[in-house]
Amino acid sequence: MAGFPAGLASLVLQASAPFTVLLGVLLLGERLTPRRALGVGVAVLGLVVVGASRADGSAGQLVPFLLVVLGAFGWAIGNLSSRLAAPPNPLHLTLWMSVVPPLPMLAVSLLVEGPAEIGAALATSGTAAALPAWLGLAYTVVLGTVVGSGIWVWLMARHPAGVVAPFSMLVPVVGISAAWWALGERPTVLELGGGALVVGGAPGAPRP
Repeated sequence: MAGFPAGLASLVLQASAPFTVLLGVLLLGERLTPRRALGVGVAVLGLVVVGASRADGSAGQLVPFLLVVLGAFGWAIGNLSSRLAAPPNPLHLTLWMSVVPPLPMLAVSLLVEGPAEIGAALATSGTAAALPAWLGLAYTVVLGTVVGSGIWVWLMARHPAGVVAPFSMLVPVVGISAAWWALGERPTVLELGGGALVVGGAPGAPRP
């Protein structure tokens, strides 16, 4: 992500979990038990520790940071929508939700990258150099969207949002590890400690 480290982005995006829990309590009347609140609190503390060790406080990271936070809030709204929809076939809902995003994303791409960049990408899409992009697209579509989002929607439809959402706090652990392996972003001791808090807090949060 331009202007924001990939590992830190995966961390900040997990603000969706406390957003979902809060919106579930305020809008759906879900009950926040002390044990669940404690688990969420521990996991959020882990997020804060990791975030504090990665953020440098520069103004150049403020806009990307706010965009990721807005994305997290949008994810929380989607979680509640899936909960209220309670689809009999979660895969169908996931596929229908995938129909709309390409249109605004194409518009943003035209504004940010321009027609020339898009044309060059399409012209070289059949070359060997484009193979990593196709593999990334296949991973996003099959595993990230069809499998991952399908399971997520299925869980959201059958359990309270505050029960399911905290498990998303495990994402930054994977994200930071993947960024370390693929991009050379080395986690610090604070990041590893924060990741341990996330792992310890997220499983405890959903229990009744």
